[in-house]
Amino acid sequence: GTLPGTFTNTVRATDGLISGNATVTVIAGPLATITVTPNPVTLGISTAQQFTAVGTDAGGNVVPMTATWSIVASGGTINGTGLFTAGTLPGTFTNTVRATDGLISGNATVTVIAGPLATITVTPNPVTLGISTAQQFTAVGRDAGGNVVPMTATWSVVACGGTINGTGLFTAGTLPGTFTNTVRATDGLISGNATVTVIAGPLATITVTPNPVTLGISTAQQFTAVGTDAGGNVVPMTATWSVVASGGTINGSGLFTAGTLPGTYINTVRATDGLISGNATVTVIAGPLATITVTPNPVTLGISTAQQFTAVGTDAGGNAVPITAVWSVVAGGGTINGSGLFTAGTLPGTFTNTVRATDGPISGNATVVINEPPPLIPLGTASTYGILAGTAISCISLGTVAADVGLSPGSSNSAFPPCAITLGVLHVADAQAAQAQLDLTAAYDSLALLACGGTISADLGGTTLTPGVYCSAGSMGLTGTVTLDALGDPNANFVFKMGTTLTTATAQVTLINGAQAKNIYWQVGTSATLGTASALKGQLIALTSITLDDTATILGRALARNGAVTLGNSNAVTLP
Repeated sequence: GTLPGTFTNTVRATDGLISGNATVTVIAGPLATITVTPNPVTLGISTAQQFTAVGTDAGGNVVPMTATWSIVASGGTINGTGLFTAGTLPGTFTNTVRATDGLISGNATVTVIAGPLATITVTPNPVTLGISTAQQFTAVGRDAGGNVVPMTATWSVVACGGTINGTGLFTAGTLPGTFTNTVRATDGLISGNATVTVIAGPLATITVTPNPVTLGISTAQQFTAVGTDAGGNVVPMTATWSVVASGGTINGSGLFTAGTLPGTYINTVRATDGLISGNATVTVIAGPLATITVTPNPVTLGISTAQQFTAVGTDAGGNAVPITAVWSVVAGGGTINGSGLFTAGTLPGTFTNTVRATDGPISGNATVVINEPPPLIPLGTASTYGILAGTAISCISLGTVAADVGLSPGSSNSAFPPCAITLGVLHVADAQAAQAQLDLTAAYDSLALLACGGTISADLGGTTLTPGVYCSAGSMGLTGTVTLDALGDPNANFVFKMGTTLTTATAQVTLINGAQAKNIYWQVGTSATLGTASALKGQLIALTSITLDDTATILGRALARNGAVTLGNSNAVTLP
């Protein structure tokens, strides 16, 4: 049979009741089959499995054998004792493990499967993102052999840089930088990482500084422009500078120069790059005091009259600047108080730049012209004449007249020469002299209309008189000195009216307290005679004639309507 063994007396021959036996020993046949176990077997990559090989004969009886082990279809390696080590490539490797003895062999199939999760690979890695942009990450799990292993990733951010949701969608933050291994996918104890570099995004905002800024007129300010992305990160940019709401000018490098018109210019400085721009507001204020203007300028005033002056300070651009004016008079002409109220003096003239307003080192001036007040009795064209006669003029010698001399309608001139006109023109029977006589007549008549305020019944000598109109129905005399007191009023008038003659003897007219010769009038009803060495002051206006004895002088005028003017020796007539 096929079952090896010693079968004692198993063969029997029998005849009747008699039998004989024989013992048979059955031994296994030659090796017919080798069986490798286990078979099949499933192994993880790189794991080991001890295989065994059993040889049997054709009857299935174990036959001693010596197995030679080999791998015939990949899947791993095996040593001489049948210890198989799976490779790293999963798959079913049919009959790959082989045990051989002679010509007989047996095989076993190995299925290699992926091993446990060993690594997680996150992709992409590394990645560069703009701020606030998104990136989908994926995670692949592998075993130690690099074979993909199913896994469920839990996503997290471990080193800042942004946020990630449960599906691996990462959104970059607003802070640029390289965030090493920040994106993490985890399954159990295994994790994988990816590095994210966050860069500034596209230009979103331009900030111009300083803003706002206050500048004096014509002063300069350097502006700078910084570009940032939506997260406030600096972005390189090239600024194009412009001024959009006036206020000044700006060059290509951002240097702004304020104009001369003060005001607040909202968002006037602009820096632009492409479609993005930033602005700054400039307030232009008046610059330092550059000029003080005093008004009115020039001004014409009468003696002792007042004028309020004002001072306005301006900068170099003509803009008003507050000032505190210190007032002064620098070239005469009057006085001024601390508020700029100027009071003209008693001296006529043009006082150039005399009123001054000062603030610190800056000052402004105004010119004052002080005019004499109009005369009580206007003389018209006769005012330029020192001597004016109706019939004749005569002179003995050495007389001088510092004014015009006129004769009309008569033409008898025996005065010039020998006497001299030192300052003026001689008019004899011409149109100018005729007009002067008409104006003289009007003045004479005006004096005649003045109401008398006082009566002179005796000689004026030795008296002191205050302003007024003094009359005598007959003649009036002046022997010695009469004092005329203006009581401090330089415009005070003194009028002496007499019905007939005026006669002086060594007469002197003394003026005090502002009295002036130009404001004194002598109206003579007939003729006037100035005695030797008399010194008369004022306008001597006679209906008929005027005679000056030797060395008699007049600070004023000798004007005769109808008669002659006669000079002796060394007389002098000077306009007041």
